[in-house]
Amino acid sequence: MAKQNVAEQFVDILVRAGVKRLYGVVGDSLNPVVDAIRRTSALDWVQVRHEEVAAFAAGAEAQITGSLAACAGSCGPGNLHLINGLYDAHRSMAPVLALASHIPSSEIGLGYFQETHPDQLFRECSHYSELISNPKQMPRLLQTAIQHAVGRSGVSVVSLPGDVASLPAPDKAAETALVTSRPTVRPGDDEIDALVRMIDAADRVTLFCGSGTAGAHAEVMQFAERIKAPVGHALRGKEWIQYDNPFDVGMSGLLGYGAAYEATHECDLLILLGTDFPYNAFLPDDVKIVQVDVRPEHLGRRSRLDLAIWGDVRETLRCVVPRVRAKTDRRFLDKMLKKHADALEGVVKAYTRKVEKHVPIHPEYVASVIDELADGDAVFTVDTGMCNVWAARYLSPNGRRRIIGSFSHGSMANALPQAIGAQFTDRNRQVVSLSGDGGFSMLMGDFLTLVQYDLPVKVVVFNNSALSMVELEMLVAGLPSYGTTNKNPDFAAIARAAGAYGVRVEKPKQLASALKDAFKHRGPALVDVVTDPNALSIPPKISSEMVTGFALSASKIVLDGGVGRMLQMARSNLRNVPRP
Repeated sequence: MAKQNVAEQFVDILVRAGVKRLYGVVGDSLNPVVDAIRRTSALDWVQVRHEEVAAFAAGAEAQITGSLAACAGSCGPGNLHLINGLYDAHRSMAPVLALASHIPSSEIGLGYFQETHPDQLFRECSHYSELISNPKQMPRLLQTAIQHAVGRSGVSVVSLPGDVASLPAPDKAAETALVTSRPTVRPGDDEIDALVRMIDAADRVTLFCGSGTAGAHAEVMQFAERIKAPVGHALRGKEWIQYDNPFDVGMSGLLGYGAAYEATHECDLLILLGTDFPYNAFLPDDVKIVQVDVRPEHLGRRSRLDLAIWGDVRETLRCVVPRVRAKTDRRFLDKMLKKHADALEGVVKAYTRKVEKHVPIHPEYVASVIDELADGDAVFTVDTGMCNVWAARYLSPNGRRRIIGSFSHGSMANALPQAIGAQFTDRNRQVVSLSGDGGFSMLMGDFLTLVQYDLPVKVVVFNNSALSMVELEMLVAGLPSYGTTNKNPDFAAIARAAGAYGVRVEKPKQLASALKDAFKHRGPALVDVVTDPNALSIPPKISSEMVTGFALSASKIVLDGGVGRMLQMARSNLRNVPRP
């Protein structure tokens, strides 16, 4: 049997770590690794058109599967293109291994063609970034990188010169044990005791939930019932906590709605569950706050804490619920549920009249129809900007649907690349990309990736010919909009020219049938919807502290449009509110 080279050993270890595919763009320094992939059936090479897309796709795959995903870029500019998608994956806590191939090892530090220093460049967006300069570092260095990515839920980067990749691998090294799953973290007894005492002493408790509540829906509901607490959520907590939730009071933050803001400010104990909610202007400063998070570096970095709990939300609640005293007074809960329903009623009425006749089409109407027609287990990928709001206010979670976006990093152009990664995990699962025209056109070249691999992603372009979020920022800052207008083509015609299904919608009455036809199409499809660029609305609460910088522009005038089925959810909760 021929001796393995470093590239072949690299590929074998990825396979043993559970990696199914490597997203990237080929290049000379990557050739040994790509050739090793060509000669194995256990790992696929996914050819994208831009390395940024490779990193976004890998991040989305990792978020869907919960397992390690991988991407690669060739030396210099090739791997440098990965950086934006890797930042997003890292901030989304997605386990991703990035291969940054490198110039010949003998030329490093001598200003060689395409020379960069990837082991240094990626350090800020990774838990681990190191250079393999000698075959004897394999496979220990790759094993360490994988365990950093999996164990700490983020990005690891391995830089590998092409000449080193072609060298013989060390003997007896391919069977290294790998850690590919994470343990649960239980808080200490002292912290549990302190939390129980604080809950028992409080009259009004509110829970505010983030993405760290994934897998803990039942425990959060049991906890809320026992202590009669309203439950709000951040955008990344929406898909995990809002469904089947009779305690739901909506979302807080720049895109918020309902009574979440009031619930977090009118309580006397606020418990933050698995959230690294970034907007401290929306958090109270005059109530007691407890934070529960599996990552200790998140504790207390947004607000002053009265108690910090290091642990998984599910494990923490399993310890707390049996010990906390059940509360019987639900006046605070009922008050917040009523406020939530009233708030949604007032907002929805303004945006449900004559929507089927309004031209250009109300974007909130588009989002509501998508929500109605999409599958019960659909994956939605959402562009940053206006589309974030349509996701927050119109997409209905149910425990099976997924909603993925650049919610922490806030990058443009994420939705289409993330849809690619999501669709590769399951070709039979519906994947819908909610793309803004600005975001879609930024990385539009990788629509060709959908066609090349016949990925049945459905791209819905909210085409208002403007960078509308930026226009709002300028408007609120008292500046005239400038540089925000897009002169767009007919995106549907471009889709058809590329070999995909494409349809353009300019009138509301055409929308439902166009979406139905696109969703039924067996291959990639694009629906180009011409939407109203003049969509503005007021968020649930504004304080003087918020009226500065971006907080002013993004919260004083956030986005147009009701809240879709959120009203139905609130109404279902009204059965719990005593009638006068």
